[in-house]
Amino acid sequence: MKRITTILLMIMSTILILNNLQASPILTEIKSEWKFKQARLNNWYPATVPGVVHTDLMDNGILEDPFFRLNERGAQWVDKEDWIYETTFHIDDETFRKENIDLYFKGLDTYADVYLNETKILEANNMFREWRVDVKNIIHPKDNKLKIYFHSPIKVDMPKWEALPFQYEAINDQSENGGLFDRRLSVFARKAGYHYGWDWGPRLVTSGIWRPVFVEAWDGLRIDNVHYIQKNVSAKNADIETVLEIVGDKDIASAKVEITDEQSGKVLSSEVVNIQKGINKVKLNFTMKNPELWWSNGLGKPHLYTFNVKVSIDNRTIDNKSEKIGIRSVMLVRQPDKFGKSFYFELNGVPVFSKGANYIPCDIFLPRVTKDIYQKTILDAVDANMNMLRVWGGGIYEDDYFYELCDEYGIMVWQDFMFACSLYPAEGELLENIRQEAIDNVKRLRNHPSIAIWCGNNECLDAWKIWGWERNYTAKDPKIAETIWKQFYDQYFVVLPDVVKEYDPMSSYTPSSPFTDIDGRRDKTDGDMHYWDTWQKGLPISTYNDEKSRYFSEYGFQSFPEWATVKLYAPEEKDWNITSEVMMSHQRGGAHANQTIEKCLINEYGQPKDFQSFLYMSQVLQGDAMKIAMEAHRRDMGYCMGSLFWQHNDCWPVASWASRDYYGRWKAQHYFTREAFKDILVSPILKDDNLDIYIVSDRLKNTKGKLHISVMTLDGRVISEEIKSINIPANASTKVYSETIVKLMKGKAKNEIVVVADFIDDNNKQYSNNYFLLNQKEINLPEANITYKIQAIDNGYEITLNSDKFARAVYLSVDGIDNFFEDNYFDLLPNKEKPISVKTELSMEDFKNQIKVISLKDCLH
Repeated sequence: MKRITTILLMIMSTILILNNLQASPILTEIKSEWKFKQARLNNWYPATVPGVVHTDLMDNGILEDPFFRLNERGAQWVDKEDWIYETTFHIDDETFRKENIDLYFKGLDTYADVYLNETKILEANNMFREWRVDVKNIIHPKDNKLKIYFHSPIKVDMPKWEALPFQYEAINDQSENGGLFDRRLSVFARKAGYHYGWDWGPRLVTSGIWRPVFVEAWDGLRIDNVHYIQKNVSAKNADIETVLEIVGDKDIASAKVEITDEQSGKVLSSEVVNIQKGINKVKLNFTMKNPELWWSNGLGKPHLYTFNVKVSIDNRTIDNKSEKIGIRSVMLVRQPDKFGKSFYFELNGVPVFSKGANYIPCDIFLPRVTKDIYQKTILDAVDANMNMLRVWGGGIYEDDYFYELCDEYGIMVWQDFMFACSLYPAEGELLENIRQEAIDNVKRLRNHPSIAIWCGNNECLDAWKIWGWERNYTAKDPKIAETIWKQFYDQYFVVLPDVVKEYDPMSSYTPSSPFTDIDGRRDKTDGDMHYWDTWQKGLPISTYNDEKSRYFSEYGFQSFPEWATVKLYAPEEKDWNITSEVMMSHQRGGAHANQTIEKCLINEYGQPKDFQSFLYMSQVLQGDAMKIAMEAHRRDMGYCMGSLFWQHNDCWPVASWASRDYYGRWKAQHYFTREAFKDILVSPILKDDNLDIYIVSDRLKNTKGKLHISVMTLDGRVISEEIKSINIPANASTKVYSETIVKLMKGKAKNEIVVVADFIDDNNKQYSNNYFLLNQKEINLPEANITYKIQAIDNGYEITLNSDKFARAVYLSVDGIDNFFEDNYFDLLPNKEKPISVKTELSMEDFKNQIKVISLKDCLH
């Protein structure tokens, strides 16, 4: 009888609730009428939200652009001040009538006290977390005053540094540039590490409302999160367990929960449940028969389903949530094999060779990264035939749109947690803060099919075990070393893997990159590797051919941006020297980086004739170095299963390892990457006295075609030639040709010839590669006469080039940075026309006047 009475009461309660419920939560962004001021001063200025203090100061003419010349130095006062942001907002009657009203902050940077109508509602302390506060009893229909007081991260964290008897290592924290001497405070703040400086970035420590702020109003319940757990995925079947997190403000009987495939309209699963006050976890399972699987770029279509979850009562929708879901299985495979222990990603049962790059934030001022910038950034990866980006741990957990684009275009994401090249006081309150940060971001990102792995940190274990940090701390005080290792272990071997296991159980986790084991061993037969010897030691770029690893998750070589970009931040003639004050300020690798570029450039090619030639030749050097590395890694496919270079992009205009500059301009390396990462690679290599040719195929089916090998003089005379029909195995690297070089040269000197290797498949698709038997400096490059003709096409021009002799690294340019050449820095074979399309808004007359065509020979002293 008691049970029947309880059920009747619940039903009656639900009827009463239904009468008051209004469909769906209302989400309203608070983005207008913001103002800000320096906390200790009186003047208010208009602000943009989302935004940061630096951009608001620039918009109001108070701060000069820190990217221009030496202006970064004059911006260092900003992070020492507290700042206040305020707005007044109204809410409409429908919103105000809702039973629950929350303020929802997507991102506050970083130490922020939030007041609504003079009541403190939040003390935020983590840039990477989202914050939700119930304000139903505080909010008014009109004239709500929202104030956010941002404490200086420097002033908040300085006492923490001063209270310790030792310092935490943070080698990229440019504290001295911020006037803090050796006080490296970045490790105390849960904030983007690169804001404090890096060896490719400025020191501009921001504060502000960096992601949107919303009022969310709802009745009865709301869907907080939906987790699609994909089990037993194959082309025949996909079992999906769906866990809904529903927040109820009271007990509600007989709520109907259903999941629908929006494209087909088919209801995949449905259940009637009772919702209790608080957090409810509702499980619905369904099976997809013969699903269209999500594949990475180059392997197949990255198909996305749109699933809609709806909660309704008596056919009245209370809340719903749609998400695009790619059905796939992806895992990191670490298994003993004949070489040691594997390290590769398996997608839908297929071993995948990772081709890609490390990604950093696109700007030091994050709210300036528009959807257009994100789209170009991802499409530039797609167009360079990448299938993976590694979101590096010194930046941010990226915007939702970044991952949506990766989902859409088939880019797998290696996701670091936000820890890099430092040690952190990860215990007590900070460790709990880290745990909550991890939960927030794992829950936010776990449904994206692009997420391939979670990684604890970037190089922190390497630093502790290999760089000498453990040894140094132990020598000073073994107890301190024990304390730091305990914090380290708890952070990366307990807390973070536990979060991944609980909140994203189908995903892989690795504690650090690089990582072989907990002892921090570097083992070429086991684990991933960050290879930096060629760059750091200034070795010949050919040494990239010699290095072995199961997976290269970092390697790189620097270059300068092109002339058009350099002129934007270094416009004065006195700046036009790589050691000028301005150029050095935009070279965060310091004098060593410049010396390495100059030494290698002269050793590989010879002396540039002027500053502009140096910029161009630095890009050819970087491109050649990375081409050698990528081809070596791919030739080693089976043993090596990943090649992620450092880095895809820049956060300001700078000399760096990026293959695209801050403005998205492709450097030579990016053009070379596109060729080296194609689905089929033809790769000649001289070994001992033999010319070996490998063909590497990422295709999942065998490929037939013809291999054409020609050895020609640099004026175009073919001295030996061979054509052979070959069958290329699927998803493998195969040596398809080997011949003594003496036989092929027919008495010619090595410095007079080039090897041209072409493979044409049965569908008439051509893959080509040019190969020299000596380094570039020793090649007797001829003076080439390059001619061209121009014709107008949609959105620009087509320029068709011809050369009487071999022209190395032909570079086309026009004024400005708003132009894109479909190909550039290419080799031009003698008497073979090459058409290139150019996107530009220049008139035909201006284009003809501005077009410049040079080759490597033209730039040598």
